[in-house]
Amino acid sequence: MEPLVLRDDTDGLTTLTLNRPEALNALSPNLFVELRDHVDAIADDTDNVGCVILCGKGRSFSAGNDLKAIQSGETAPTRHFQAETLEAIENLPQPVIAAVQGHCYTGSLELALACDLMVAAESAKFADTHGKWAMVPVWGMSQRLPRRVGMIKAKELMFSGRVVSGSEAASIGLANQCVPDEQLMDTTVAMARSFLENSWHTLRSDKMLLNRGLSFTYADGLKFEREETPGTGPDLAERLKGFGS
Repeated sequence: MEPLVLRDDTDGLTTLTLNRPEALNALSPNLFVELRDHVDAIADDTDNVGCVILCGKGRSFSAGNDLKAIQSGETAPTRHFQAETLEAIENLPQPVIAAVQGHCYTGSLELALACDLMVAAESAKFADTHGKWAMVPVWGMSQRLPRRVGMIKAKELMFSGRVVSGSEAASIGLANQCVPDEQLMDTTVAMARSFLENSWHTLRSDKMLLNRGLSFTYADGLKFEREETPGTGPDLAERLKGFGS
C-alpha cells in the first residue's frame, strides 16, 4: 500500500507530502499517524534536516478532516492525537513552510497554521467551516489564527466561514506570499534554500525564542531572551573566516 505521507530529503531540506490526492488529501486518522512518525523522526535529526516543507499532492493541499473515515470507524491512537501532532509540527526545531494550493479548509487550515510560514498558490482557498457543521475547534484554530492575522480578522473569518483566496491570504498575513500555481513549489523551495544558507543553529534558536517568547509579557520576554539564548553556534568561527571575502 502506498504511503499516506511521502518524505523526500535533499541537501538538508525535507519535504513531507500528503499523499491522498484522490480524496483531496483529506486528513484521516491513519494519515495523521504516518505524519506524526515523520515529524518525530525529523525532530531528532537536526544534524541532517535544516528546514521542512509541508505540501499536498494533486490539486489540493487538503480538504480538511476526513469525516468519511471517522464515520467508517477509523480512529486515532489517542483522543487528542491530531491536535498533539499539530503541536509537534509547531515545536519542530527546524523552520516549517506550508506550500498550499487548492483547498485548505478547517482542519487543514489548522495544519497549515502549525507551520511557521506559508506560500499560497493563486488557486488556494482557505476557510474555517466549523460553523457549517456545528463543530468547535479543538486543534488550535482559536489560538493560532488570531496570532497569525490578528484578533478582529480571525473573528470575522471564524464567524463567517467564508473562503479566502490565495491573494487575500497574502494581503492579510495568513500567507507570506501568493504565486501562480506553477511556481508554488519552486518558490517554496527557494525560500527554504535561502534559510539553509544561514546557520542552522541560528534558525533553530530564532524559532525557539520567537515561539516561546509569545508566552511572556514584553518585559519577561526580553528577560527570557537574555537568560535562555542558546548562544553562538559551532559554525561561528568558520563563517567569520569568510567575512568580507
